[in-house]
Amino acid sequence: MPLVDRSLSLTHRFWHVAALSLLVGACSSPTPTASPSASGSPTAQASGKELTVGMVIVGPKDDGGWNQAQYEGMQAVVKNVPGVKFDYVDKVNPADRPNVKGTQVADELIGKGAKFVIFNSDDFKDDALETAKKHPDVTVVHASGDYAWKEGKNFKNQPNLSNIMGRMEYGKMMAGCAAVLGTQNGKIGYLGPLINDETRRYVSAAYLGAKYCWENYLKKKPADLKFKVTWIGFWFNIPGVTLDPTKVVNDYFNGGYDVVMSGIDTPEAATETKKAAAAGKKVKFVHYDLKTGCDLAPEVCLGVPYYNWSLPYTDAVKKAIDGKFTSEFVWLGPDWKDINDPATSMIGFLPGKALGANKQYMDTFIKGMGDKSIDLYKGPIKYQDGKTEFLKAGATATDQQIWYMPQLLAGMEGSSK
Repeated sequence: MPLVDRSLSLTHRFWHVAALSLLVGACSSPTPTASPSASGSPTAQASGKELTVGMVIVGPKDDGGWNQAQYEGMQAVVKNVPGVKFDYVDKVNPADRPNVKGTQVADELIGKGAKFVIFNSDDFKDDALETAKKHPDVTVVHASGDYAWKEGKNFKNQPNLSNIMGRMEYGKMMAGCAAVLGTQNGKIGYLGPLINDETRRYVSAAYLGAKYCWENYLKKKPADLKFKVTWIGFWFNIPGVTLDPTKVVNDYFNGGYDVVMSGIDTPEAATETKKAAAAGKKVKFVHYDLKTGCDLAPEVCLGVPYYNWSLPYTDAVKKAIDGKFTSEFVWLGPDWKDINDPATSMIGFLPGKALGANKQYMDTFIKGMGDKSIDLYKGPIKYQDGKTEFLKAGATATDQQIWYMPQLLAGMEGSSK
């Protein structure tokens, strides 16, 4: 997940030295009592090994979205893998900690005993690389990013650095379908964070899912679907810097949109939809990131695509404990046999109450993606300029084409840059 767009990145690049010892200690989590591992692989307890995992978290650990999902994922690792301890610092961003760099936080966590450090935001990519180089005996994992991807554009040969990410494109396709199945007028607003390759591919995937379900299940004309993204400029509200997501959501509703999809970390889409519905508006929302997201406003929630971070983090931690960790680019999708199985699926989707009887179409859509009878990454598809081809007729997108998305797609409204 990106930390900040390039307009904010300059601030990030010139953060100054700060004393973090007290900060790290104050933000450290308690270590739950470890329970036996369900895996047949050697455990830390059996081998007499212990491992302290430190996490550098961009936002609040209880944000109701990305950061909470990451935090809870590591809590699950501690419970399931004996010998693992967990330490963290959250709110590591230019607004909450303007004098603190990700590398400094990592240094303090390592100084306290962490031998495994997770950076949980895309713009921490240089912090992750710098930390890996500075501490070659420490395992460094970067959530998102592509430095460990040998086939990617930005490969760095750093043996103690891995990237881990979920193929949320499929979750976003489900979310887009849910949005269409919940709209009465075909006007869907997307609450976007900042603009980069990742966010372009996510909102584009949501549009592809919406378009497919609009045409194939509701039998509507493509031209009658209005899909707009408004970017606020960061993953959550920074007063005076970003657009206010509360205002963006209400602007959508006041402008006639009846479904808002969230693409940010915090729950403004849920809270404002709940208020608008209570005021008599027939509106709904789609949450993002966190499995329990619909609980914020269950009656008006159409569903939530979410990450299951405990799955890849458990695997990486066990490899580190067993001395088997190697640099990897891990990009995990849904387990199509059961997308909501926490033991096997990195990406899931929980339908909300507001989906109602239209859940049957969602089930059909998910089944079709799973058995490959539905492939939304098959051409012809054009980019937003209407001229440049994303995919030629009959062509199927490669991982690189999906990951490095330079524009939104034709039919979408909103900025690509």
